[in-house]
Amino acid sequence: MTDDTIFAVSSGPPPAAIAILRISGPAAFAAAKALAGDLPPPRLATLRRLRAADGDLLDHALLLTFPGPTSATGEDIVELHLHGGRAVVVAVERALEALTDLRRAEPGEFTRRALMAGRIDLTEAEGLGDLLSAETETQRRAAIAAADGGVRRRIEHWSRQLLALAARVEAQLDFADEDDVAPEGDAAIRQTARAIADNITAILANPPVERLRDGIRVVLAGPPNSGKSTLINVLADRDVSIVSPIAGTTRDRIEVSVSQGGIAYLLIDTAGLAGETLDSIEAIGMERAEAAMRAADIVLWLGDDPPPMAGYLWIHARADVAGRRDLPEGPLVAVAAATGDGVADLWRLIGARAAGLLPRFDDVVLNRRQHDLIRQCAASVAEAALASDMLITAENLRLGLAALDRVTGHSDTEAMLDTLFSQFCIGK
Repeated sequence: MTDDTIFAVSSGPPPAAIAILRISGPAAFAAAKALAGDLPPPRLATLRRLRAADGDLLDHALLLTFPGPTSATGEDIVELHLHGGRAVVVAVERALEALTDLRRAEPGEFTRRALMAGRIDLTEAEGLGDLLSAETETQRRAAIAAADGGVRRRIEHWSRQLLALAARVEAQLDFADEDDVAPEGDAAIRQTARAIADNITAILANPPVERLRDGIRVVLAGPPNSGKSTLINVLADRDVSIVSPIAGTTRDRIEVSVSQGGIAYLLIDTAGLAGETLDSIEAIGMERAEAAMRAADIVLWLGDDPPPMAGYLWIHARADVAGRRDLPEGPLVAVAAATGDGVADLWRLIGARAAGLLPRFDDVVLNRRQHDLIRQCAASVAEAALASDMLITAENLRLGLAALDRVTGHSDTEAMLDTLFSQFCIGK
């Protein structure tokens, strides 16, 4: 615990109907008494007059107290539910600043104190951070699962398994000649280690949570004047790309983020793929288009000829143009971007393809940091299964457990925590 007491508005910037100001730390209750007089019983919302040190009335507010260590931060917490005008909030903040041992909170400091007090672990803090920034339904669901301890529970399960296996290894090393230690071959220990490593590795195959946040990369590709720019404008529901009958209008990649069906997408318009060209700028545009196609999750191919790669979604574009109204053999859907015909069908095709690229919410969803550490754990446990010497097996199991501890933050560094919580809003 820290010696100082922090305060901040946790309900967003005023003006608003209500502004919730939180105070956390050893002087929280004393600060509340200085403003409101006698405090109500814990967790009972009570109307109080808040007054400055000179007796000036600041506001009529609801006041709640949450004694530590069973509070959100593990410390004494006070919540002041103020009228949400800017002047009211500023006046109460000034009154708090005038008290001894109080200061304004840094970004994420309330959550950081909860972590340090053991009220949450690092995976839950990361989930909370994702929840605060969630913009789509899929992002919200993944963040809720993490904030609710989904990753932590799986880590605890693996840790218990590894600790039990490590105890068996130690028993073999130290007490194999004792009568009260049941003899078991090294093969049984290796088999168990292999099974645990396989179970951990299976989770690593799940798509990372970053795909939910960054969006599914959908690249529109095809020859010049195939309707890519018109289609991206329709899919984005706004003009993001210049549309012109002049071939080669799009010379570089144009990216736009959209949300459709609760899924985040990054739509990318690219330069037309022509044959050889003497125009150096056009050549660079085609190189970037090809790079975008290689990095894409989904490619919409708008050419009349078959796609250059299997797996592309072949689109019959410009279906409102004379002579192109019928869907030919090959393309999956006809789209008339100018009229909107076929756009809903195209989104259904994209959504069906995207569903297979997103994490499953009935399983653990990892971020990149968690994924890398759990991969280290799986590698160490796999090495333990292969080792011919039980001393090496024991050391690899220790390394695996250490990696899991870093996932939950039990042994992580201050620098990493500083980076994480600096991304939080003030008051959280």
